[in-house]
Amino acid sequence: MVTEPELTPDGHFVVINGRRWRATDPEVPPEQAARLRSLLMAARRDVGAALRAQDAGAERDARARVHLAKTALGERGTPWWEQTPGQRRRRWQDGLDALTPPSAS
Repeated sequence: MVTEPELTPDGHFVVINGRRWRATDPEVPPEQAARLRSLLMAARRDVGAALRAQDAGAERDARARVHLAKTALGERGTPWWEQTPGQRRRRWQDGLDALTPPSAS
């Protein structure tokens, strides 16, 4: 059974093992959020593969994709609660555009 992490009262952060992490922007539509999470997990797997292969270039590329996905989800960069609805929409759409190969769109 998967339980949802504890949220701070303002909803801006999740608390995991006593540590606060910025929460995903709740306004990212479910389909786009799921796609971004899938891309994030693929990039994290690629970081691990690059580390095992000791491939610094592949590691840099994979870490850059992790950063793009987390930024698109609102977990990095300007806090989503400080952005306008238009800025929030552009943030996640730009992330999807940057992370999705042209043939996969």
